[in-house]
Amino acid sequence: MKRFCGLLVIAPMLLLCSPLAQAQNTASFGIGFGTNHDGPSGAGIDNANSANALGSCDPNSGDIYCEATPGLNGFFLGIGGDGFISKRFGIGGEVSFMPAKGNYGPVLFRQTFYDVNAIFRPISTKHVEVKLMGGIGGAKTGLSFSESSCVGTVVCQSQTLPVGSANHFQIHVGAGVEFPLSHSFFIRPQFDVRYVPGLSDEFSSNLVPGGMLWIGFRTGGH
Repeated sequence: MKRFCGLLVIAPMLLLCSPLAQAQNTASFGIGFGTNHDGPSGAGIDNANSANALGSCDPNSGDIYCEATPGLNGFFLGIGGDGFISKRFGIGGEVSFMPAKGNYGPVLFRQTFYDVNAIFRPISTKHVEVKLMGGIGGAKTGLSFSESSCVGTVVCQSQTLPVGSANHFQIHVGAGVEFPLSHSFFIRPQFDVRYVPGLSDEFSSNLVPGGMLWIGFRTGGH
């Protein structure tokens, strides 16, 4: 993950330093606020009170310790950047993750998506840009367990212990319309679709639609 985040910063800079660079080249860096959606798988996990603690279970079986796993939704935070070697073509990268962990049955989870994309700008003017992107990356569902312990009634502490993670390959496509707020700053509503083979083990589908509002800083000109 750290290496990928570094790529988001380095790749656009390398593009701008390329001998192919022209005056209309741009690079942008932004923070996104949005969501991604997938339904619940219908499976469950037994809580710590069960002899089958943290084992799989059927929420409809009558097992009183079985807790159903949720769907994917809620708030996602994004970090991304791109760079263009011509007016129409460039590359970029994005990381989208849940800043706060959610409940996954009796455990906690954090979902992360990351990808590197080729980008095409069919429209690029001083007033609006349309960006179409497609690429590959990965998806990570990290699981953890929170527990509390006390010494008498004086000292209590809570700690979160990692349980494991599920990692998958993903294919990403997206489309965004970028509007300038000033000469350097922009806002971009963006719609994304991710196909993640194997994600149906954690949720209901391998297809994850999402949307994000990007706010960022742009260098260069048209």
